Amino acid sequence: MEEKLSEAIKNAIEGAPERKFVEAMDISFTIKDVDLKNPNNRIQEEIRLPSGRGKAIKVAMFAGSDAAKKARDAGIEVIDPSEIEELGKNKGKAKKLANSYDFFLSEVPHMGLIGRYLGVVLGPRGKMPRPVPPVVDPAVIAAGLQSTTVIKSRDKVTFQASFGTLAQSHEELLKNALEVYNRVTSKLERGIGNIRSLYIKTSMGPANKIEVIN
Repeated sequence: MEEKLSEAIKNAIEGAPERKFVEAMDISFTIKDVDLKNPNNRIQEEIRLPSGRGKAIKVAMFAGSDAAKKARDAGIEVIDPSEIEELGKNKGKAKKLANSYDFFLSEVPHMGLIGRYLGVVLGPRGKMPRPVPPVVDPAVIAAGLQSTTVIKSRDKVTFQASFGTLAQSHEELLKNALEVYNRVTSKLERGIGNIRSLYIKTSMGPANKIEVIN
């Protein structure tokens, strides 16, 4: 599979039209013979990419006082917890916030309020905040997220994840793609036998199908 992934990455890069921005690289799976109505069978993985994401990841934290200072010192955008209820009442503003950041963190006491007012916006996007206990430095969590990609099937047989950008080398992208592929197949009962199709593409480029032999 490593050779096939390598070839697909090469073809995806060569076939991508020139853009004025750096495109992401995506890997897409379509699985079969898996009952996704059963939540236990759904794929939901946070994967540390060995070569990183290839771009800076935007992280925000719901925090006040000391935690807010720690977050700002780490370059994390701070959202005042007093704004949570107001954001929840303005769906347009809440959606804009959700789309502005890749990941969210929060002090533990605010998690219930966030779930109540912002869960309907953050939840479906897979962006509910990670709770940060008082003894944990948010900088440590944010640093780990810089190399993390998330892949979720929910109840859909087709799902995808970004595994880098065109700013990275072929070798870096291949390492990342293998990490995602191996994690997903390890979660399937029959491994590659549960994969109907597999594609590699740039975010806006044509899809390159990888032959899957079962």
